[in-house]
Amino acid sequence: MKNRESSAAIPNAKTNKERSIIKPEQMEKLFAYGTLKDKDIQENIFGRSLKGVPDKLVGFVINYIEIEEEFGIEKYPIIVATENPDDIVTGLVYDISEEDVHLADTYEGLHYKRIEVTLESLQTAWAYIVTN
Repeated sequence: MKNRESSAAIPNAKTNKERSIIKPEQMEKLFAYGTLKDKDIQENIFGRSLKGVPDKLVGFVINYIEIEEEFGIEKYPIIVATENPDDIVTGLVYDISEEDVHLADTYEGLHYKRIEVTLESLQTAWAYIVTN
């Protein structure tokens, strides 16, 4: 079960000061289109809010999956590939560390898997899709 509303921070998150020594070439790109854009959730996962840049993912749509939580069934957004160039998902791209990627993996849990996508800006980024 996945508790996306937990107020407890993800363990082993680095402080902002520790993150400031990460070099740009060591950063990963993360495309967020749903809950990972939420500042409170970012604070919970990464220990800070992230600064994102708007971008688009072409050939995908947003659907919803139902996940059983402690407090009942909740719906969460999930992207699905359509390969139709008219289908576009808007979101934000964040520069995050490799450790942050693993923290995001932990947050997303068993219902989502991370894939590499090419955005409209031609940047390559990680994004989460439903686990089959």
